[in-house]
Amino acid sequence: MLLSKFSKTWLIAIALIYLALIILIPTITVFYEAFHKGVEPFLTSLQSPDFVAAVQLTVLIALITVPLNTVFGLCTAWVLARNQFPGRALFMSIVDLPFSISPVVAGLMIVLLYGQKGWIGSWFHAKDIQLIFALPGMVLATIFVTLPFVAREVILVLEEMGTDQEEAARTLGAKDWQIFWRITLPNIRWGLLYGVLLTNARAMGEFGAVSVVSGSIIGETATLPIFVEQAYKNYQTEATFSAAVILALLAAVTLVVKEILERYTARKAH
Repeated sequence: MLLSKFSKTWLIAIALIYLALIILIPTITVFYEAFHKGVEPFLTSLQSPDFVAAVQLTVLIALITVPLNTVFGLCTAWVLARNQFPGRALFMSIVDLPFSISPVVAGLMIVLLYGQKGWIGSWFHAKDIQLIFALPGMVLATIFVTLPFVAREVILVLEEMGTDQEEAARTLGAKDWQIFWRITLPNIRWGLLYGVLLTNARAMGEFGAVSVVSGSIIGETATLPIFVEQAYKNYQTEATFSAAVILALLAAVTLVVKEILERYTARKAH
């Protein structure tokens, strides 16, 4: 018993030290570097035109990406959770593909496909439509890396929910769209919100794939994560850590909302 308590104490201590070295100390360092000269330099950095442009571009990409992947995720989840068909496992594996492919590789794939000499990009180039090193390519890259989140969360909820209520409504004469709006959507809404939240957080924080397809031009094609890297390379310390604080706060808000949704969902389940 004594040995068990001793082992438990050491395991907790090791876990806390590990978390402190990997998460806590780096986070504290970012906030210290952003505020150690006072609040005024921090606020000044947030008002720079390049920072404002990076935030606007990041928000714009998220506003385009999140609704598209929400619709795709709902449709995909419905098909996978409610149907058995040949190739279902392959379909699900393809949906999960962005989880396993490096974002940098994904960005390279998009460049090769949609670039000026790519299979699809050459056609757009002939029409004088630029995809790579422009907003469309950045949106494509973000869509790719955020594609599975909504689908995966909603699939789990649909499988747990079962089909009894939907079949009962269909027996009573309800149409498919009525079943979806009045039965399915209310039951999956928290899982859907959770998936949307994760999609938004990843869209705003994505660096690898977007940096490959954007060209990383400050003030034009630099999102907030790219702005952090470029400012750091140019020795703009205040701007670097100020932008990093904004990203850290975004992550913190995501975690808080995630925890609230998880607790609410667990309470509703009981």
